[in-house]
Amino acid sequence: MKATPQKITLIGAGLNGPLLAVLLMQRGFAVEIFERRSDMRRVQISAGRSINLALSTRGIHALQQAGLWEGMRSIIIPMKGRMMHSVNGELTFQPYGKNESEVINSISRAELNIALMTLAEEQGATIHFRRRCVGYDVKTGAIRLRNEETGEETNHRTEIVIGCDGSASAIRAEMLKLNRFNFAQQYLNYGYKELTIPSSPDGKHLLEAHALHIWPRGSYMLIALPNIDGTFACILFLPFEGVDSFASLATQADVNRFFESRFPDAVSLMPQLADNFFSNPTGAMVTIRCSPWHVEGKALLLGDAAHAIVPFFGQGLNCGFEDCTYLMDLLDGHGADWPRVFTEFENLRKINTDAIADMAIENFTEMRDRVADSRFLLRKKVELALEAKYPQLFVPKYAMVTFHRIPYSVAQARGIVQDRMLAELCGHIDRLEDLDWKKADRLIRSDLTPLELQQ
Repeated sequence: MKATPQKITLIGAGLNGPLLAVLLMQRGFAVEIFERRSDMRRVQISAGRSINLALSTRGIHALQQAGLWEGMRSIIIPMKGRMMHSVNGELTFQPYGKNESEVINSISRAELNIALMTLAEEQGATIHFRRRCVGYDVKTGAIRLRNEETGEETNHRTEIVIGCDGSASAIRAEMLKLNRFNFAQQYLNYGYKELTIPSSPDGKHLLEAHALHIWPRGSYMLIALPNIDGTFACILFLPFEGVDSFASLATQADVNRFFESRFPDAVSLMPQLADNFFSNPTGAMVTIRCSPWHVEGKALLLGDAAHAIVPFFGQGLNCGFEDCTYLMDLLDGHGADWPRVFTEFENLRKINTDAIADMAIENFTEMRDRVADSRFLLRKKVELALEAKYPQLFVPKYAMVTFHRIPYSVAQARGIVQDRMLAELCGHIDRLEDLDWKKADRLIRSDLTPLELQQ
């Protein structure tokens, strides 16, 4: 007789939960998911924290491992680089990678979430919607669930629970009650507002479709990512308080004046700007760090529940999906020895999730300010030239993070060394042609070791 498969309970049917469910079922486990929201395939609801996401190598690798990547190709738009918009409307394009194979993919959070949930159910997962986790007893393994329609609360017993329930994780809230549980959260003093650039009357994009558009303005910025329906999902990042802030934009006239003076070429494409602005909430951005991520081989935190990061390196989705592949590698190596698997998972991942959390905050300054600076653009040209000449030694930090699966902590450490090199090589030149290649060769060969590149 075939043994009854071990059942694993996942909390949260966002992005990580359904992907993890598919990977676990491929390994013979039974999976049940509880989700506090309604089924977005049947009810029009907010897709979550951001209307668009950037899918790159780490996330694609996870989808390939699950056999889901090919099915996603119809809902992505490859972005080849950043298109910077100056106040006077001048455009400057900066490629992301060394060639057109190195792109990031704009994908709708809702479309991706819908596709993953459908695939998880097709492969045998059960998803219970409108079931909010309101408690978890580590000793008994009982999860307390509230029916969001009736208010009724019930207990659900499980051997293994994995919290994929985001930055406000209910499972983590229960772990906070345990002795010696470390928790820290840091909010940016910036918020974000979702806006839209509609498509043309014939359904075409009104801006270059294969680019991430950025309006960098020093202390704040507007960005736009393409959708497959011809629209652009825009996000305004602005301080909560101050002269140019969400607090200063109290009326429709305030909003129109602000955009007309700061983003004139964008405002002309946004006929419903003011209505859009006041109908959408202002979101907050938080970095969360905690430890341990697991309890007695019974409960584990994964994705934003363990390590929420701000969105400025485009790695939140990719980092969470990479969690799933790391966990599966350990499960394949050790079997269902959950205490060992969970312990090694945290040991492998936490140093790297801490690194990408730091780099994401640093990249905010780059996106809102430095991308428009001529010295920064020169450094980017030098980076690509050095990578072309020394492909196994010098790989730009952005490329290590986005186009390879080099551990985030390695990318961070090498990035610090390479930044020091670039400062020395670019300090006294204005053109790539003036680069001192002998000096570059000496610095690279003395300070960098060969990389094992994984794509």
